[in-house]
Amino acid sequence: MTSFEIQSSSSAQLVQDHKLRVLINQIEQQKLQLSAWQHAQEEIRTYTQKKLILVYRDVYQVLFQQLQSLWNSLSQIDLNKSSQKVVEEKCFSLTQMLSKSNMLNETQLETVEKLHIYFEQVFAQPRNKQDKKNNFESSQAPDAHVEQNDSTIDDDSLWDKAQYQQARQQAKLKRQQDKQAEAEKLVNQSLKTVYLKIASIIHPDREPDESKKAEKTELLQRANEANEQEDLFYLLKLQLEVEQSKNGSNKGLTAEQVKFYQQALEAQSQALKKQIQELIDSLVWSNKAKIAVRKSKGQLNITDLYKQIDADVSAVKQQLKAEKQRLNFMGKESGLEMLLEQGVL
Repeated sequence: MTSFEIQSSSSAQLVQDHKLRVLINQIEQQKLQLSAWQHAQEEIRTYTQKKLILVYRDVYQVLFQQLQSLWNSLSQIDLNKSSQKVVEEKCFSLTQMLSKSNMLNETQLETVEKLHIYFEQVFAQPRNKQDKKNNFESSQAPDAHVEQNDSTIDDDSLWDKAQYQQARQQAKLKRQQDKQAEAEKLVNQSLKTVYLKIASIIHPDREPDESKKAEKTELLQRANEANEQEDLFYLLKLQLEVEQSKNGSNKGLTAEQVKFYQQALEAQSQALKKQIQELIDSLVWSNKAKIAVRKSKGQLNITDLYKQIDADVSAVKQQLKAEKQRLNFMGKESGLEMLLEQGVL
């Protein structure tokens, strides 16, 4: 082999080793990030419960009081038909919101459910009447059948489009699941391959030098522990060390080994990324925080999440203040009339 070929081979080896080192460093950072989130999650949940959810609970209590106040006004205040309809619509909207909440007690939820059923019936009757009227008018119109057919075609077209979008989403999910399954399979295969390779090189029974036997015994013990814990990342790091120090040389890994280990490391990195994202998602409570997480593209840090929680608390407190003011107006006939006139009920 010429000096040029040796130099080219050495350069290629350096590039290969660099690829793996980059991946190893990336995974080390991901492991640190995951560990930090795991240690902080209970504190974050406690902080969210104390700061944010308590304020939200106050908001829902005020909304429930608004519902009670408006319900009483329907029987105690003489409202014209248009105002009565607006109040009923507001009540119905509140029951829809409150019925999905877990921040009311059992008695309050029972009240909300009863009122929700009542207003569903109130608003169902006019719709039924309108449907009958539309059906009658359609039967009298000469071109009604054609128009109905056109409408059906449009509905079918919309349904087909929705079905197509759903099929695309399902196909995308299937591809992601297949990719994840393949990555997990690769990790499992890699674990066995890497462990056996390491064991065959460093097994102390094959070491005639007593001074090195103790060192290899320790290395094998570390490899055994990593294998039991299915820690592919640590095994690959150990593999690199063993390969490069084998027989005192620095031959490193072959191109085929680099490709295999690179795929395995990328699979491990993707798995860690998924773990981190799932953990962060479990800690995110408000819509604003969820948007912030999406914008961060996985780079949201713990401090940023605390800042977002504080911002959410401030916004909800402003909402609470506004809802309390609205409630005060609802409690008086003149105040309710003012809200109706201004269209801010």
